[in-house]
Amino acid sequence: MSDDSIYTVNPYLDHPQLASPLEGEVLWEYAKLARTIRRVDSFAKTTSTQPNDALLAELRSLERKMGLVLTLFKASVWAMITDTEAEAEAEAEEERRRLNEL
Repeated sequence: MSDDSIYTVNPYLDHPQLASPLEGEVLWEYAKLARTIRRVDSFAKTTSTQPNDALLAELRSLERKMGLVLTLFKASVWAMITDTEAEAEAEAEEERRRLNEL
């Protein structure tokens, strides 16, 4: 069985020592996660010993874009806060105006 077959074939399905099919499913998910973590670890080790200039350039570009996204997010939140405050002030002013009319 190849390492990648773990993603398509559940080796724990109908295993006689497991009490339920759910146990087999949980073990299968764990095996898939463990394989993925091993692949990420291998990639991280390779990248740390042999820096990939193309990857670094892409990460720098992504970092700049994330900075822009963060700035836009902050601006959106600020706009929502100021809009909410403006609405509350308008409602308070309308309430004062109604009370003055009485």
